Amino acid sequence: MHGGDRIAATLQVHGVRFVFTLCGGHISPILAAAKARGLRIVDVRDEATAVFAADAVARITGVPGVAVVTAGPGVTNIITALKNAQLAQSPVVVLGGAAPTALQGRGALQDIDQRSLVTPHVKLVRTVRRVQDLAPAVEEAFAVAREGVPGPVFVECPVDLLYEEATIREWYALAAGKGGSIPERLLRVYLNRHVEKMFAGSAEAAPARARAVPAPAPPGASVRAAAAALAKAERPLLVIGSQALALAAEAPRIAQSVAQLGIPAYLSGMARGLLGRDSPLQMRHQRRQALRESDCVVLAGVPCDFRLDYGRHIRRSSTLIAANRSRREARLNRRPGIAAIGDAGLFLCHLAEALGERPGEPSARRQGWIDALRKRDQERELEIDRQAGAPGEYVNPIALCRAIDEAAGATAVMVADGGDFVATAAYTLHPRSPLSWLDPGVFGTLGVGAGFALGAKLCRPESEVWIVYGDGACGFGLTEFDTFVRHGLPVIAVVGNDAGWTQIAREQVKMLGDDVATVLARTAYHEVAAGFGAQGILLRNAAEMPQALARARAAAHAGKPVLVNAWLDRTDFREGSISM
Repeated sequence: MHGGDRIAATLQVHGVRFVFTLCGGHISPILAAAKARGLRIVDVRDEATAVFAADAVARITGVPGVAVVTAGPGVTNIITALKNAQLAQSPVVVLGGAAPTALQGRGALQDIDQRSLVTPHVKLVRTVRRVQDLAPAVEEAFAVAREGVPGPVFVECPVDLLYEEATIREWYALAAGKGGSIPERLLRVYLNRHVEKMFAGSAEAAPARARAVPAPAPPGASVRAAAAALAKAERPLLVIGSQALALAAEAPRIAQSVAQLGIPAYLSGMARGLLGRDSPLQMRHQRRQALRESDCVVLAGVPCDFRLDYGRHIRRSSTLIAANRSRREARLNRRPGIAAIGDAGLFLCHLAEALGERPGEPSARRQGWIDALRKRDQERELEIDRQAGAPGEYVNPIALCRAIDEAAGATAVMVADGGDFVATAAYTLHPRSPLSWLDPGVFGTLGVGAGFALGAKLCRPESEVWIVYGDGACGFGLTEFDTFVRHGLPVIAVVGNDAGWTQIAREQVKMLGDDVATVLARTAYHEVAAGFGAQGILLRNAAEMPQALARARAAAHAGKPVLVNAWLDRTDFREGSISM
């Protein structure tokens, strides 16, 4: 049982089904052993995609996603994806290859100080020096990734710990040579002792196991205080974020609890879709105004960062309740009146139990508040419908989003990757169910689309998976259509092609009078996808839209990945949208 097999056995025990990777000599034993144990090895064209895919698996299933990357540039290529997972609080385990232990710091191939590079972006870095420590290090990684505030963990696995002992001894014997000089004899002694230390105790290593990681329960006193405050409130409001779905398996229970609370709710990130497509409690528009009017605001897994104008959207006279696994985030920029430090999803469940109202029946004194918010929502939806009807030379982006929302299947998963077009989609697409919307999160990273779609389609093979791409963001992961084709994953991508970095250009031109570095071309993205073996569809005007989307769905249902290249008109739908 070599080191790679020890790691594979530990992954298997933790319920890992997919390993995302880009091959490298430093990690081959892990990949071969994982495949031999029945894990699906999904090789991609960019290491960042591997981590994004692992991130998606973690969000959808609650089981840490796993990426395996080679040493040196394999590790440097994942930094953005690691930081995105850290800020999105996704439990990801990255196994990184490394130069042989005896050659580190001596100019070996792809040997760099990976620990210093990765440390700021993960919860834990563990460098393994002995074969018997490989499985415990991976066990620890899975536990740390899930406990407290979830996040990524990095385990560095030097290549000489991964092969069979006989092979490693042979390698080091060749490195030591057969010379008879004193320095050469001393080198042989040193390397022999080094190998002894690496393999010491490995034969008696305990079998792989998974550690139990209980979710941090919110304090009962905080739940009771929150229940008392909500019982008095006339205009309460819920704002639910991704962290509330950290316990992915509990999503149905959390959704039922929110419905039982009977309080109007705004959903963001992974919480989008929590209440289904048409819940009367879910509000989608005018959140800022609602927050300013509410007399009791519950932030469940949401910090007061730029998305809430650093807390200034919430009026000072209201009661602020913050449920969060992170004490720091619960108090970020605005100290709550009631802080429930623990899992935000469990907090909502316990709160519903404490209040005991019947599902879907808010108290009569709150019905006027809910009706007023719904009236605003309906007025905004009518306004969006009017904007969607505006004619143009190409495709109205709002109309395209409306059409995607109408066309997508009942179990569709939506992946958002881009700026202006994707932000428009966030206003107009209605996720169908819990854990059916994937966006980068607070880091705002472009390039997540291919990896997120890869992970989502593997986890939910029977569901349509749609990537809503901006044309700028599309360029980051377009080569992964090769991955979709090779692995038989029929995703549907729609590229909103307005030939520019429009979210930036709109304000830059207005403020600075220059469109420098914001201009793209009406590139034939559909032809690029077709070159990788997918189906490409060009959509140039509104009349072609129904047929183009129908063809895309048909291709995906037939097992073929597809990309729709939609030429968009420019709009002022998101005027003044730059955030600071």
